[in-house]
Amino acid sequence: MRTRSILVIFFLLITAFIGVGVRCFYLQYFQYDEYCKSSLKQQANIIEKPRRGTILDCRGHILATSSMEETVFAEPRAIESLKATTTRLAQILNISQSEVFSRIANSKNPGYVKILPKIILTDQQRSKIRKIRGIGIEPEWQRSYPMSSAAAHVVGFTNIDGKGLAGVELKYDRQLHGKSGQSFFFTDAARRPIGVKQLADQLTDGADVVLTIDSAIQEFTYSALLKQYKAYQAESAVAIVVDPCSGGILSMVSLPEFDPENARSADTASLRNWALVAPFEPGSIFKPIVTACAIDTNSISRNETIFCENGNYHGKGFGRIGEYRRGFGDLKIREILKESSNIGMAKIGQKMGKEKIFNGVKLFGFGQKTGIDLPGENTGIVRPLAKWDGYSVARVPFGHEIMATAMQIVRAYCILANNGRVVQPYLVKAVVDNNGKRVKLKQPVATASYIIKPSVAKWMVTQPLVDVVKDGTGKKAALKKWQVWGKTGTANIAKANEPGYDEDNYVASFAGGAPAENPAVVILVSIRRPNKKLGKGYTGGTVAAPVAKEILSKTLNYLERL
Repeated sequence: MRTRSILVIFFLLITAFIGVGVRCFYLQYFQYDEYCKSSLKQQANIIEKPRRGTILDCRGHILATSSMEETVFAEPRAIESLKATTTRLAQILNISQSEVFSRIANSKNPGYVKILPKIILTDQQRSKIRKIRGIGIEPEWQRSYPMSSAAAHVVGFTNIDGKGLAGVELKYDRQLHGKSGQSFFFTDAARRPIGVKQLADQLTDGADVVLTIDSAIQEFTYSALLKQYKAYQAESAVAIVVDPCSGGILSMVSLPEFDPENARSADTASLRNWALVAPFEPGSIFKPIVTACAIDTNSISRNETIFCENGNYHGKGFGRIGEYRRGFGDLKIREILKESSNIGMAKIGQKMGKEKIFNGVKLFGFGQKTGIDLPGENTGIVRPLAKWDGYSVARVPFGHEIMATAMQIVRAYCILANNGRVVQPYLVKAVVDNNGKRVKLKQPVATASYIIKPSVAKWMVTQPLVDVVKDGTGKKAALKKWQVWGKTGTANIAKANEPGYDEDNYVASFAGGAPAENPAVVILVSIRRPNKKLGKGYTGGTVAAPVAKEILSKTLNYLERL
């Protein structure tokens, strides 16, 4: 009997163990997901957002920075008495209780609802709010731009989540962003923290980015260009100032402008950086480039005289070419540039032939990106050599049948100013991490690579392009203290959907620099569609040259004082 009892007990124990095993197996393999979810309800994670890096100009002035603001939020599922909670919170924040009540009661998210975003709390308010169950305070980084619209297209902007969407903010978003920190906490059934589980990710603030931009020169450029842009009711305008030796961009302005702190309300035209994304037929500012190539390849000599057909040149295979205002007879090469003769340039092109023109244009970087460290750069258009004909040979030399961006043109003028050496334009000088370590440092590129002979580049800058400013179409860019050199351009705008040109609208430009003997800066000013109906003029010499004069004067005086 005793043995039988033992067997029964043993059997029951075995059965119980088997039952427990089956139950464990069931919970482990069939109820795993459900219990994981239940466990997660008693865990909470806190994500700390990193401080986005600061963008600075070359002298340490802030162009973009982030400051801390706070958002008061609620976790509806953790609130015991909605009426009592909202009444108390409304008193602390001095806001409507009914509005707070409605916002929480109508929330579809039981874990989070914003009550009052982007505010600055006092220490007393913060202390009182933290004692209210179900109510929390979330710190948020707010991006600000001290130069506002003046540097908007260079610096760019971010979205509400702090992601770069344009300019340096986009190009260097990974470096600026940093890395979020994340911590896990155990909570009780009421979602109150009872202990730290683990620190999942270490918070790392974003790196700072130092630009070649000088905020003083940027302001000079912006104010001068904006004044003329408005005075002539233009469609758009760009101005770029560059150090021709290093390629560092000292200022870059694109109009129409936008407010980077309110970029969502800006239209498409305002958001475009016209200096990079909008190629155009450059017109007469292209003439010095082709002329330099012609002399460098021995297609012409500096002292050569060309008969300019008294303003009417035509022939089989290249059509008819005229002059802008009046015709010319015999002109020397420097006079062709001073008077801006289209016929003179067409004949220079014919002496070169299409292969030499094409190769020279490509060597100066047209038809390809400059590599400037900003997003969205356009390559411009240089048609394949196989598609060139007699019209191309006679028209590319005076800036037709080719499309170039403002950045490509200013780079070409930097090559002239730098004695024919290769110039790589750049905008970011250094990237510095939050420990002060330089992650990236851009040094001026010392190169022995020449696009054209130094003697040709020097002659072009100090003689023909000085003549343009002294006695030619660029007189309104002249300065008493420094010798300005450059070339004006009044380019026709090609029709969008049919052959030919718009005879009522132009792009008025000036490209050049100062001082001529040793250029410290190179500048391009280009104003699209100045309003002819105003009766104030529309040419590069009238519209763009005065802007260049003001920018150059202020910039050179400023640099002299440093």
